[in-house]
Amino acid sequence: RAPGATPTAFSVESVVDDLARSLSIDPMEFRLRNVSRPGDPMPDGDLLTSVNFTEVLNRVKQHDCWTTPLEGKNRGRGLALGMWTMPGGTASCHVNLNGDGSVTLVLGTPDLSGTRTSLGLVAAEALGLALSDVKVTIANTDAVAYSDASAGDRITYIASIAVGRACASLIESMKARVASEFDTSPEHIGYRDGRFAASGVPEMSVSWEAMALRSVRGDGALSASGVASEIPDGAAIAPNATAHVVDVEVDPETGKVDLLRYTTFQDAGLAVNPAQVEGQMQGGATQGIGWALSEGYDYDEDGRLQNATLLDYRLPTSMDVPFIDTEIIEIPSEAHPLGIRAVGQAPIVPPAGAIANAIYNAVGARMRQLPMKPETVYLAIRDSEGQQA
Repeated sequence: RAPGATPTAFSVESVVDDLARSLSIDPMEFRLRNVSRPGDPMPDGDLLTSVNFTEVLNRVKQHDCWTTPLEGKNRGRGLALGMWTMPGGTASCHVNLNGDGSVTLVLGTPDLSGTRTSLGLVAAEALGLALSDVKVTIANTDAVAYSDASAGDRITYIASIAVGRACASLIESMKARVASEFDTSPEHIGYRDGRFAASGVPEMSVSWEAMALRSVRGDGALSASGVASEIPDGAAIAPNATAHVVDVEVDPETGKVDLLRYTTFQDAGLAVNPAQVEGQMQGGATQGIGWALSEGYDYDEDGRLQNATLLDYRLPTSMDVPFIDTEIIEIPSEAHPLGIRAVGQAPIVPPAGAIANAIYNAVGARMRQLPMKPETVYLAIRDSEGQQA
């Protein structure tokens, strides 16, 4: 998930807070002044044609997770930003019309995170059907044209374009049949509210269900395929900005960090399936919390791994992670016909930086390495007290 980005953001966001503090500027205002904007280049030279950090930060600024005072000793609030861009790829599908008016959407991309539902919703919207009339199935690689792996944020973004094209092609095939029946041209046939009708002649119409039945009663089966492919070419594809705010309480005697509240903000472009988007935001944040506070490999002096099992490798549990509030921001991507942005990678980027900044604001200790285990935090607190002395 967002390989390399979590420790990078941990370093960058810690430095950003330190810079703001040295300049006596509020960390929120410092970010609003300096954050990347549309048209800015990334370190690799690609342009951020559509990124909305400013809008995300303004949403944070107005939220009670930021405006509510944090009271109590050894408590601190931290903010960090993150971003990820869609890496590109190819997705294929086909859609079959069934005799009862339903359709079967056949995908070439395995469902790892609820994409079956999201892509079914895209097909239902495109065809004017209820979701219950769209049967989604995952085919093997011999049954559907080439599709890339289900990884890297690409599935909902790219496959939704392929699904939209397949559905549009199916409708055009049905319009051609209706046009032939009414002795007119397909461009004079419209489709709306489950009916095909000739322009200006409402009595010349036929329902979707009737056309579906005819497809298995002599007119011939109807099926359409769709393919979509995206390759970055000097510009980031639909970058998604995210911000995390966390409140912590630190025990200076042990270094233990308790998360009191955690809120995530993310620009999803268009949340096709909001529950799926929330799940990605919460899952990525939880994974990032683990990387921030406990997860790491321990080797002895001979290079032998000391925590090779889940008994010793410290994963966060429900006792460690508070309920993660999600704020979905929808600013459509101009690069996608539906405005969709990828959402799966970005949520793991900010957690370590946000928690590190919260720890500093709680006890004045700047963390320099991950994970920020209790012993590491305890030593950082002692070191900061020695410097102050």
